[in-house]
Amino acid sequence: MSDNQRIAQEVIEAIGGKHNIASFAHCATRLRIMVKDKQQIDQKKVENIDKVKGAFFNSGQYQIIFGTGTVNRIFEEVEKLGIEGTSKEDVKSQGKKEGNAFQRAIRTFGDVFVPIIPVLVATGLFMGLRGLLTQNEILAWFGATPDDISPNFLLFTQILTDTAFAFLPALVAWSAFRVFGGSPVLGIVLGLMLVNPALPNAYAVADGSVQPLQMFGFIPVVGYQGSVLPAFFVGLIGAKFEKMLRRRVPEALDLILTPFITLTVMITLGLFAIGPVFHSLEEWVLHGTTAVLDLPFGIAGIIIGFLHQIIVVTGVHHIFNFLEIQLLEKTGFNPFNAIITCAMAAQGAACLAVGLKTKNMKLKALALPSSLSAFLGITEPAIFGVNLRYMKPFVMGLIGGAVGGFIASLFHLQGTGMAVTVIPGTLLYLNSQLPLYIVANVTAMAIAFALTWFFGYKDQPATEEEATGNDSPVENQAIPSETTLPSAIPASRPNVKQLEIASPMHGTVVDLEQVPDPAFSEKHMGEGIAIHPSDGKVYAPFDGVVAHVMDKSKHAVILEHATGIQLLIHIGINTVGLKGNGFVTHVKSGDSVLEGQLLIEFDRDIIQNAGLPLITPVLIPNGNDLISSVRAVSRGHVNANRKRVLVVEFTERQ
Repeated sequence: MSDNQRIAQEVIEAIGGKHNIASFAHCATRLRIMVKDKQQIDQKKVENIDKVKGAFFNSGQYQIIFGTGTVNRIFEEVEKLGIEGTSKEDVKSQGKKEGNAFQRAIRTFGDVFVPIIPVLVATGLFMGLRGLLTQNEILAWFGATPDDISPNFLLFTQILTDTAFAFLPALVAWSAFRVFGGSPVLGIVLGLMLVNPALPNAYAVADGSVQPLQMFGFIPVVGYQGSVLPAFFVGLIGAKFEKMLRRRVPEALDLILTPFITLTVMITLGLFAIGPVFHSLEEWVLHGTTAVLDLPFGIAGIIIGFLHQIIVVTGVHHIFNFLEIQLLEKTGFNPFNAIITCAMAAQGAACLAVGLKTKNMKLKALALPSSLSAFLGITEPAIFGVNLRYMKPFVMGLIGGAVGGFIASLFHLQGTGMAVTVIPGTLLYLNSQLPLYIVANVTAMAIAFALTWFFGYKDQPATEEEATGNDSPVENQAIPSETTLPSAIPASRPNVKQLEIASPMHGTVVDLEQVPDPAFSEKHMGEGIAIHPSDGKVYAPFDGVVAHVMDKSKHAVILEHATGIQLLIHIGINTVGLKGNGFVTHVKSGDSVLEGQLLIEFDRDIIQNAGLPLITPVLIPNGNDLISSVRAVSRGHVNANRKRVLVVEFTERQ
């Protein structure tokens, strides 16, 4: 079984099983799941699944962060388990009733704009490259001047950089029709009608070279090149109107009448009512945004740089897409991007400080990749997986973001595009701003890193919970993982160099790495082997004492040998959830046992019918300084109490 297959199975188990899933989908970084019963989700177990960088509820969805690339592979493995994936739109539609009205509105707004962002990203990169290639310093390397640039080349670059914004209403109206249940092709046509060349060009009207048309003597009509809100509301109202018509128009006439009426009514409303009203509102929004960004002394950068990642946590940050689009469309530049980039870089640096400072290997393995993800522009793994868990690193990241935002605002940094930040975002600042962009981000990172290192995170020795992943089945029953239980044998110990341990059950021996639980497979619990049992009985593999047996779940037992070593036998994975159903114990804690004595019986069918793995870890718990090594010495089929499966080597002090 591959790692991703194991992770997919663990995800399903941790959220309550297949029956608890209403629908699931994925986006660029996370699985998005609608569950039937939130109470069935084991949050700690989810957070400790390998490769999970965080998990939380947002807008009615349970979201598990894996990061780019990884989430696609996990999604595929979940589908292979027989769970039919749904579109993100289906998952979101099921969560429409979740959250307050403002959250629902912002979520819907984001649903419209997210699909068109890749086109705007590409456009911004084209702008950055054109700015780089037309700089005097760059041209001088080739012995050229701006006058030497071919007009045809400039025309080509203009096509690359201007098309998306010239026809932006068509993109917005298409996406709005799609989100609100209309026919997307009608949205495209309506959006193109809003920028038809027969209408006065919005840019020409803005510079005064062309006058708007006056309809009915008082309604100004222009093209809506670059506008967002008119196209958004034309799409929203148009989709609802089309759906209403389809319910009322006879099927025989639907193909003819519905598109005809929809286009006629909506373009009339778009040009004469929706367009003028919402274009005016759009102008007010733009002026307000510009006013905030123009606050003197870098105040805007401090405010936005500090608050941006807090807003990301709330999940309503998609509203910024609209603001950035407006800034780019009206001014050709995006000062907002430079500020939020510093905020994101700072969170990544705070996470990096935790990762470098901690000695907890599981936290380190989570924090370091999460910080890299943040430096590539995706902060959710760092925020939810690390910084928010300890809170102080998150706050230190906010402070670093405010300082970096202050520098970006003070020096009027402006990107040529949107939606790419931090390291990839350098492509938006190739027009001579790159040194200052680097200074602002490095400063934000240095402040956040230093504050987190000295004040924001105090490393603690690996606790039992951290070592086992907070929620292994063993931890739930208070079996220590990094230390052995107090000795049940106080007498003097025999002086031997090694101890051979027989198999405690019939079955097939495999490597511990094959256990579908990272607490065991990553050997946080200790060294040993695992057995696929061929029957339902566990026997004592040596003479000793029962140091501990699970009196409620009955799924595990720890035995202690006269030498002082302890052996954990853990029947199945996640079987603690069966609460003893299917298990019968024949010993209790403190009992003396002989090799070959029956300890526990278990019903294989009950475990398998519950969808739980039968594979049984058999290991020596960590923490005994008398032990120098533990070696597995058998593979394949073994019989209980006959073939030796482990050899324990003792230190010279023994």
